[in-house]
Amino acid sequence: MLGNRDALALGFGAMIGFGWVVLTGGWINDAGTMGAVTAMIAGGIIMSIVGLTYAELTAAMPKAGGEHNFLLRAMGPRWSFVGSWAITGGYVTIVAFEAVALPRTAGYLFPNLSQIPLWQIAGEQVYLTWALVGAVAAVVITGINIRGVKLAGVVQTFVVLFLLIVGAMLVLGSFTGGSTVNMEPFFTGGMGGFFAVLVVVPFLFVGFDVIPQSAEEVNVAPRQIGRLVVVAVILATIWYVMIVLTTSSSMSAAAIGQTDIATADAMGALFGSDVMARVLIAGGIAGILTSWNSLLLGASRLMFSMARSGMLPAWFGKLHPKFRTPTNSLIFVGVLSFMAPFFGTQMLGWLVDSGAPSIVIAYILVAVAFVVLRRREPKMDRPLRVGGKGNGGVVIGVAAVALCLALLSLYMPGMPAALSFEPWVLFALWWVGGVFFYLRIPAGIAPGHDAEERLLESLGSRRS
Repeated sequence: MLGNRDALALGFGAMIGFGWVVLTGGWINDAGTMGAVTAMIAGGIIMSIVGLTYAELTAAMPKAGGEHNFLLRAMGPRWSFVGSWAITGGYVTIVAFEAVALPRTAGYLFPNLSQIPLWQIAGEQVYLTWALVGAVAAVVITGINIRGVKLAGVVQTFVVLFLLIVGAMLVLGSFTGGSTVNMEPFFTGGMGGFFAVLVVVPFLFVGFDVIPQSAEEVNVAPRQIGRLVVVAVILATIWYVMIVLTTSSSMSAAAIGQTDIATADAMGALFGSDVMARVLIAGGIAGILTSWNSLLLGASRLMFSMARSGMLPAWFGKLHPKFRTPTNSLIFVGVLSFMAPFFGTQMLGWLVDSGAPSIVIAYILVAVAFVVLRRREPKMDRPLRVGGKGNGGVVIGVAAVALCLALLSLYMPGMPAALSFEPWVLFALWWVGGVFFYLRIPAGIAPGHDAEERLLESLGSRRS
C-alpha cells in the first residue's frame, strides 16, 4: 500500500514529465518570459479548479478507476465509458511520448547513439539503436509495475527526490549566474503566443488524477487523498513557472531560440559547465521515468476498472496471481509504448497534441458529474466538501466546466493553437476503437451508486 508521500510523488511525478525539458524554449519564444509564466499560472488555476472537483469526488468514492466511478454514479455507464476512455487515451499518449522522449534525451548525452537506419517518417530517419532505448525501457518499466504498486511507488519517490534536487540546482544557478536582462522581451506574440503555451497545459498537468486511479492501493484517509490532488497541482504550477524563469534568465531569447534542448543549455550556461547541462538532462530522464511510471499505473487501473464493469473484455481485468496487479492492462499499454519509438521524433509533437483534447473531454465530464451529484445527492457522504456548505461547490463545478470548454475550443480549426492533421488522425484512431466498445454497453441503465452492479446484470442477461 502507498502512503501520503508515495501518493503525492505519484501525482506530482506524473505531471513533471519531459515536456519541461524540450518545450520550455518554445514557450519563451512564443510568448516571452512573462507571457509564458502568465499562461502557466492561468493553466495552473484552471487545473486547480478542476482538481477541486476531483478532490471532493475522490474523497467520496476512493475506489480504483477514479473518473470511471464518478461518472457511473452521476451519469451512468455509457458516459462513464466516454470519460474513462478519454482519460485513458490521454494517459496512453503520454506513456508513448515518454518512450520516444527517452532516446531523444539519450541522444543529447550520446551523440553517436543513432545507428542502423530503419526507415523515414515525416522526413526524419529512424534508427534501430535509438528506438531500442525507448523500447527496452518500456519493457523494464512495465515489468516494475507488474511486480506491484509498492515497488513502483518506492521507485517513484526516489526519482522525484532526484528531480527536485536538479530543480533546486537550477534555481541556485539562476540566482548566481542568471540575469533579468536576459528575460526580455517579457511578452511576445500577443494573445496568439499566450494561447500557444496555454494549449499544452492539459498535457503538462495530466497526472494529478492518477491519485484517484490508485485510491484502493493508498493507505491514506479519503479526505487526505482529495487534498493531495490539489497539492500536486499547486506544486506542478510552481515547478513550471520556476523552469520558465530560470531558463530565460540564463541567456538571451535569441540564444534560447538556437538551442537544441533549452533547459539543458540553460543549466550549462548558468554554471559555465557542460557537465551541469548533462546533470539537467539526468533530471529530464528522471521526469520521463516519473511520468511514465505514474501514467502507466493510471491507465492500467482505468482499463482494469472498465473491464471489471464489463465495459472492456474480461482479459483487461486479469490480475497477476502473485502480485495482484492488472497484468494484461499493463502489458497492453506497455506494448503501445514499446512500439512508439519506432515512429521517430516527429511522434513527440503528435502525441502531445493528440492526447490533449481527450484529457480535456474527461475533465469536462468529471466537472459535470461533480455538479450533478451536488444537485441530485446533496446528502451524499463527502469527507472533503469543497466550497463550503452553501452553493460555493456548485460555482466551482460550473467554473471548471466553462474553463475546460474554453480550453477545448483552442484545439479546433481556425483557433490560434489549432491541431495539425497528424494529431487528429491519432485522436480519431483512439476514438474509433472507443466507439466499438461503447456500442457494446447496454443503453438505458440509470446512474447511481449501484450502476455497476446493474450494468453487470444486464450484460450477464444478454450473454445468457
